[in-house]
Amino acid sequence: MSLRANRVAEQMKKELGEIIGRKLKDPRVGFITVTDVEVTGDLQQATIYITSLGTEREKQDTLKGLEKAKGFIRSEISKRIRLRITPELFFEFDASAEYGNRIDDLLRKLHESDR
Repeated sequence: MSLRANRVAEQMKKELGEIIGRKLKDPRVGFITVTDVEVTGDLQQATIYITSLGTEREKQDTLKGLEKAKGFIRSEISKRIRLRITPELFFEFDASAEYGNRIDDLLRKLHESDR
């Protein structure tokens, strides 16, 4: 990613946290943390990585709510960040936290079995 794409991604991450947390009123969208934003080099597309608490069904409902609100979120971003073209948004769950917890559990079990 270029330096400009990195700066745009960081600014989008900050603004998305505020937009989703304060402006979005969809009941399907619960407590969400924006963990990362990746913007393509031409600033046409942005992948937003999120984490959310809850069951798998609640997580899918959250994604549906975000997909439904994608137009609103994109228009809010265009008001806050001055870009010629506002990137198209794609939402994905960040599995790195779950992956890290699984590795931590495996290491803990391995350590306990050594005793």
